[in-house]
Amino acid sequence: MTSHAIRILGIDPGLRRTGWGVIDVDGNRLIYVGCGSVESSEAAPLAERLLAIHEGLARVLGEFNPLEAAVEQTFVNKDGASTLKLGQARGVAMLAPAKFGIVVAEYAPNQVKKTVVGAGHADKNQIRVMLGVLLPKAAPKTPDAADALAIAITHAHHRQSAILKLKVAAAR
Repeated sequence: MTSHAIRILGIDPGLRRTGWGVIDVDGNRLIYVGCGSVESSEAAPLAERLLAIHEGLARVLGEFNPLEAAVEQTFVNKDGASTLKLGQARGVAMLAPAKFGIVVAEYAPNQVKKTVVGAGHADKNQIRVMLGVLLPKAAPKTPDAADALAIAITHAHHRQSAILKLKVAAAR
């Protein structure tokens, strides 16, 4: 990694499994660093599950020391209770990097798909195929880890505009 490389953490929030993916960006080069998922027990109370997500992401943040982070925005589904729980997991996924002093960018699922595959309605298999092209050394074991890498790639491609938006919002 050269001194100009930026390390990015992508997070795909989920209550059962939160995916994470770390890449380095050096100019236009994308370099795979690591990926995995943080799991919580479905039998555990909600607060314990959220704590498990936070602690797992804190370990990832401590190990990989990213400079920037990105999280997928929540999509609203028909089940309101599920959407609320996913929103809570997403809140923890945004809190963890913020506690490390890292600004967190947000990307819509369709924007992630469009950036990585070229189509906003791509399926998970198409994302995996493109990950193999863009990050040949990556071998995510779960769809959540693959999605997290796709979120990191999206941030790598859109980071300058995302950083500018955050600066403008902070100045208000």
